Order: sequence, then C-alpha cells, then structure tokens
Amino acid sequence: MWIRSLVLCTAALLAFATTAAADGRAPRNAFVFNFQSIDGAALPLSGHAGKVLLIVNTASFCGFTHQYGGLQKLWEAYEARGLVVIGVPSNDFGDQEPGTEGEIRAFCEGAYAITFPLTTKQRVRGGAAHPFYQWARATLGERAAPRWNFHKYLVARDGRLIGGYASTVAPQSDDLVGAIEAELARPAN
Repeated sequence: MWIRSLVLCTAALLAFATTAAADGRAPRNAFVFNFQSIDGAALPLSGHAGKVLLIVNTASFCGFTHQYGGLQKLWEAYEARGLVVIGVPSNDFGDQEPGTEGEIRAFCEGAYAITFPLTTKQRVRGGAAHPFYQWARATLGERAAPRWNFHKYLVARDGRLIGGYASTVAPQSDDLVGAIEAELARPAN
C-alpha cells in the first residue's frame, strides 16, 4: 500500500514540475546550478546566494583574452561589496581554449594574475552546453546566447538573470559597470 502511495505521490510531483516548467512557473534561478572549480572542487552557485554574479565564458587564445585583465579589475573593485566573477573556460569558439585545466590556470595566474574563481572547461552552446548556459539561453532567448568567447551573464542577488553582454562589451564598459553597481546597491536578502 505504501509503495502505491509513494508512486502516486512521485507521479504527481513530476506532473507538477513538468507543468510548471512548461508554463514558466518553475522556481529556478542561477543558484540551482553547480560547476566544478578548475582545481576540481565543487563550485555550487548556491554558495554565492545573496551576491551578484558575473559569469563569463573565457578562452586563453582569443582576440578578447585581454578582457581577463578587466574582469580581474572588476573583481578587485567590487568583491568586498558582493560581486563574484566566475570564469568558465570553453573551447566552443575557434578552438581557442585547447589546454588542460592546469594549463589554463597557469596561464590565467601568470599572464593576468587572476584570483577570481575559474571552473573546469565547459560547453556553453548547443545541446551539450552546461545546464546554466541552457537555462540562460531559455531565460533570455536565443539572441542572448554566447556567440563567441567572453560573453557575460549578470545574475542578481536573488538569482535572477539580469542580462547578457556580448563579447564586445568590455568589463569596464559603462553599461556593464552601471548594471553591476545598480544590483550591488540593492539590499541582500
């Protein structure tokens, strides 16, 4: 009898979750996603709940690689106020991130003195993209999906996706810095 109740309860929950996801009521936000740090440790975004996240797909051999320097400056300027910059190395565009995690970390630390968190290499486009990137594309639409390296997603303190910024938007651009400062000015819950 209890097995039948368990099966019915599970079926009801699955039906609710499917219906909620289909009509947009799913209570999903960025903090439900997990990455693995470049050093192999767990990197759940929930560990940064209440903070503003800037999540950027990166590559070591790209025309935009110099943006690592700008991202580090953002991290240094706003970390104490609650900004977390997370670099997500990806080899999806032009094979411009072919190295291993150790090579990527050594490059970032040596060339740009990066101290913000980096993840393991991830897919950021297509059906095999990391679930965060699939969610971001579904949330903001296909036009906000990464088209190249150094695409940026800004996540609010409550986990909402505020917006996407193309590779051509520099880390110190007025638009991006303004959006970061506006979100940092909101009280943390």
